[in-house]
Amino acid sequence: MAAIPDNLIESELFGFEKGSFTDATVSKAGQFELAEGGTLFLDEIGEMPYPLQAKLLRVLQEREIRRLGASKNTKIDVRIITATNANLDQKIKEGQFREDLYYRLNTIPLHIPPLRERREEILPIATAALERYCAQYGFASKAFSSNACNALERYNWPGNIRELISVVERATILSEGEIIDTEDLFLEARGLGRI
Repeated sequence: MAAIPDNLIESELFGFEKGSFTDATVSKAGQFELAEGGTLFLDEIGEMPYPLQAKLLRVLQEREIRRLGASKNTKIDVRIITATNANLDQKIKEGQFREDLYYRLNTIPLHIPPLRERREEILPIATAALERYCAQYGFASKAFSSNACNALERYNWPGNIRELISVVERATILSEGEIIDTEDLFLEARGLGRI
């Protein structure tokens, strides 16, 4: 949600008909229609604009959408998975998130702890990312030194897995040998994640 400008979210989710707004030169299916029979993942649901939350609630209850500019609804069969880093309880109290939508989405809640609480996963994730980036950039295989492994495990990862992946990609590109050492990670420059 956060990556899509507020004024485009509705057309992106529900689609639009030709002529429904100035630049709509052709009709376009939205994400709900494209996910027909499957699953739609809505990331950062806590950032969805409040007026659009009522439309999403209606879609979830009625199992149908209406493209912008359309005169009729379209039935959908889509499973929804949402995620957020926001504290939705707090957003509800502040009037920024609909309580009824929260309960509709909260059918099977999964709490995934931050990476700093799952330290045993840091090295497997970092190693998989390293292998992927070596292949992507055409580098020979690289590995982390034991010091680099210790630094990765000790770092607090305030940006969670996205930060870890970013650090590994940069180290893959900037390191000059087959071994990535602590200084290649640039963790000391980040400062925020020190334990």
